[in-house]
Amino acid sequence: MTSVDLFAKYDVPVPRYTSYPTVPQWRTTPTADQWTQTLDRSCARPGAALAVYVHVPFCESLCSFCGCNNVITRDHGREEPYIDLLLAELRSYVARAPALARLPFVQLHLGGGTPTFLSPSALATLVDGIQRILAVSTGAFEGSIEVDPRVTTDEQLEVLGARGFRRISLGVQDVDPEVQRLVNRFQPLERTEHVCRTARAQGYESVNLDLIYGLPGQTTATMRALVDAVLGLAPDRLAVYSFARVPWIKPAQRRFRDDQIPTRAEKRALYEAVRPPLLAAGYVEIGMDHFARPSDTLARAADAGMLHRNFMGYTEVRTTTLLGLGVSAISETPDCYHQNEKVITHYQTRVQAGEIPTLRGHLLSDEDRWRRDKIAHLMTKFRVEADDEALVAGRETLDMLIADGVLELHDGLLTVPAAGRPFLRNAAALFDAYLQNEAGTSPLYSRSV
Repeated sequence: MTSVDLFAKYDVPVPRYTSYPTVPQWRTTPTADQWTQTLDRSCARPGAALAVYVHVPFCESLCSFCGCNNVITRDHGREEPYIDLLLAELRSYVARAPALARLPFVQLHLGGGTPTFLSPSALATLVDGIQRILAVSTGAFEGSIEVDPRVTTDEQLEVLGARGFRRISLGVQDVDPEVQRLVNRFQPLERTEHVCRTARAQGYESVNLDLIYGLPGQTTATMRALVDAVLGLAPDRLAVYSFARVPWIKPAQRRFRDDQIPTRAEKRALYEAVRPPLLAAGYVEIGMDHFARPSDTLARAADAGMLHRNFMGYTEVRTTTLLGLGVSAISETPDCYHQNEKVITHYQTRVQAGEIPTLRGHLLSDEDRWRRDKIAHLMTKFRVEADDEALVAGRETLDMLIADGVLELHDGLLTVPAAGRPFLRNAAALFDAYLQNEAGTSPLYSRSV
């Protein structure tokens, strides 16, 4: 079977598996008491540690490709009230689960939206407030932030750097003017260069760039120009994400015509235009969409078999509790997932009422945890023990994946060879007991390629 045939065969809607079960399949939303209890259990585990994710939803303009939960506004008067809500939510958690305030607080990540929508003083208020409530781990704390270079200032980086932030992730997506026009994101390369240079001068230890392939207007030629441009910025890491086209969830994507969007083998060719130059420049390919310098902690974690995957993608940091604050933020403990209200007015009302602003969640069963571990091994290590009981898709599907070169089976171990990496999500679906019950339902996931 040719590569074109393979991409046509396996380019189907499949989860990205940042969790298992995936969010659309969460069925057993915890009560406030159940969620508090799972936090207590997580805090009591040996070696327990805490990571906090803060979702800042505000953006000054809408990038039409974006799949994030955001609020489009130029009203910066919304900053202070939102920070008050975030800190109130955290205090509410600590009141219900006091052990959170004693847990070593090792990681704080600001995501969005656009976290640098917040002014320098607002960022200081937010981070100082969180660090006063929680027990910052001396010598081990790491702050990281996602930034839009178009609205990020030197002063913002300085304020965060003074508070322990050492990692920065810049949204780039593409540098071609026509692609930028089509996705409504006009970002001069010089602006991105300035933010990279400033972050390094201020002592940030890791600079990550986010790219997207599969956007309208992209060609193999534009992708080669993109990789040349980003190599000139010498990032420590790159995330090269597949465009997730989900117009039934994100209406702004409906403005793209089908003939503008590359699919299947044509889309994969865009990734393959980026991959060889990155490998030739010394980067290591990690997982299904990340690259890092061999000296970077992400690459070292992958080499040591310690790579982890959660709602923020691939990471070398694994904590017992990931606490999400803010509208739509997701939290995770070893036996539960939890997501906040996605509508900002609903989130505000519930936080002001002193409630945990639960929208949905999932209490994991023993089988869920077992299957989650199978999928996580495959997504991070490209291998997992073969187990007929776990193969919900059936032996026939497994044999087909092996015959097509997507998987290999030797001595009871399933592995994903290099030729099968584009279909990693398809391989993980072998173990997804929920996905098998979705035949004929409305679309839930983006396509796998």
